Amino acid sequence: MRVLGYIANPRPLTFLCCPFVVSSRAQPRDPRIFLDAEAPIQSGYFRVGAGGISYLRVETHTESSRNSSSVEILRAWPDASICHGFIGRTGGISTGAFASMNLSYWVGDDERSVDTNWQRLRREVLDLKIVARLNQVHGNVVHAATRDTATLRPAGDGLVTAEPGVMLGVFSADCVPILMIDSKHKVAGAMHAGWRGVISDIANAGIHAMSQLGAHASDIRAALGPSIAQCCFEVDADLGDRFSREIDGARNHIRAGHPGKAFIDLRAIVRDQLERARLVPANIASVGPCTRCASDRFFSRRAAGGKTTGLQMSFIGFAA
Repeated sequence: MRVLGYIANPRPLTFLCCPFVVSSRAQPRDPRIFLDAEAPIQSGYFRVGAGGISYLRVETHTESSRNSSSVEILRAWPDASICHGFIGRTGGISTGAFASMNLSYWVGDDERSVDTNWQRLRREVLDLKIVARLNQVHGNVVHAATRDTATLRPAGDGLVTAEPGVMLGVFSADCVPILMIDSKHKVAGAMHAGWRGVISDIANAGIHAMSQLGAHASDIRAALGPSIAQCCFEVDADLGDRFSREIDGARNHIRAGHPGKAFIDLRAIVRDQLERARLVPANIASVGPCTRCASDRFFSRRAAGGKTTGLQMSFIGFAA
């Protein structure tokens, strides 16, 4: 794979509404160690039903668990041409800390269980035949993926592609998964943003990499997936101070916690980084709940007390 990322200069930061869609069928980690509100959020979302796709405006709280036998997939956009989704933890056969739809072979789960989970997922999402993946290292290196390089799994935290049929997958359990798409120029991107990646501006690095493949920032849409929210991401105050020093405007998204602690809103900071990279604000969506609050639906290492858990995958690409 070709490295397209770079160390980006950090820059200013808003919070986001929460447009999302839940579907079980497919549509053509110290805070220094682990990452990935109960308050209601005014949000708009798409719902897929027998009558087609409808857009709703609702007030939502973290939702309760859905049917544990079905695969939960959240989607940001109703476009059938964009194969994408944020997969939850239900619908697989893994057990214990990996229950149940763990899709990672690198966390200690039984390989046969992971194989079965992938088989179930591919029955739901037929286009997941080729999935490029990474050895995620909490940085800001972005790779370009093709059919020839999709199996390499290089070290990095971002993938981009302009090749139909190549799906991009990033894994998380509290970190922020970022899916980006330029439907006009047919370029897709997927980023894994832990707190280190946010400080090094993985979002801007991803947009830069997409532009090298022909994407235009003004045409890129981005969705920030289920991840730990400010309500649960309490860190040492020193880390909060570092965010404020190194990222312009980050202090707007940090509030005092217990003595010596601070709460950081990662998705709000990432959103501001995307806007500074010239994405249109209306083209940025926040999808799904806080992973710690909704640890019955999504893997959360913070909810697991820092222990190893399964990982959920977020994916995006264009069908072949």
